Amino acid sequence: MRLHITLCASIIFAVIGFIAGPALASEPLPWQMGFQEPAGSIAEKAQSLHDLLLIVITAISVFVLALLVYTCVRYRESSNPVPSKTSHNTTIEVLWTVIPVLILVVIAVPSFRLLYYMDETKNTDMVVKITGNQWYWNYEYPDEKIGFDSYIIDEADLAPGQPRLLSVDNPMVVPEGTRIKLLITGNDVMHSFFVPSLAVQTYSIIGRVNEVWIDVPMGAKSYYGQCNQICGVNHAYMPIVVKAVSQQDYATWLVTAKDEFAMGDNVQPSGSQDIQLASAQ
Repeated sequence: MRLHITLCASIIFAVIGFIAGPALASEPLPWQMGFQEPAGSIAEKAQSLHDLLLIVITAISVFVLALLVYTCVRYRESSNPVPSKTSHNTTIEVLWTVIPVLILVVIAVPSFRLLYYMDETKNTDMVVKITGNQWYWNYEYPDEKIGFDSYIIDEADLAPGQPRLLSVDNPMVVPEGTRIKLLITGNDVMHSFFVPSLAVQTYSIIGRVNEVWIDVPMGAKSYYGQCNQICGVNHAYMPIVVKAVSQQDYATWLVTAKDEFAMGDNVQPSGSQDIQLASAQ
């Protein structure tokens, strides 16, 4: 009886999670299948490419399986006591060369289009420098001269509605509807800045600045991520929160942040030379 109740509860939660998915798409959900709901143009293009690849690999798999079954049945020993001695077939060899090439071209065109699109970091509205540390993130807004650390919130201190292992004390606050250049570096071992719904995953490496961009869509929402590179004993405890707010709320937050997180007029942000170099490039 208990097993039936558990099974029914699991199915109910799965259905609820599927229905509520679009509303809570910025974080992983129980029983979730597939990607999180894409946020921003990069994520939408990446999901479109994924869907295309899924169709292609499914068609190839079904074709190979059907061909294998046909071969096993058609050329089994009982039906062919004398084995075929065919060693060459020009038509088949042309087909198995041309068709894979065409498939690769179909895959390559949207793949390269997405890669070049992701590389366009010049036309952005703001810059945020992100530094990975054991085991927290540091965010700097060089234009605003503010910087702060972001740590995980202990489970005992979570407020109602805050997801476990994903909530932080100081999220990266950004205005909605904005293209943001991210300059990602590290202070110690390798980390990885990974926010699935925004389709951003970039390594944080000491002595190097990796440059990417995201476009945060309209709508106030928090996008959750985690470090995606094993970086030590607390690797699982350095989450990422990108909090999108309205332009007005962002301006209000900046006033408070400049008082609380100001780096001073005479103090350059750490790695500012790297920021200037990356911005010039």
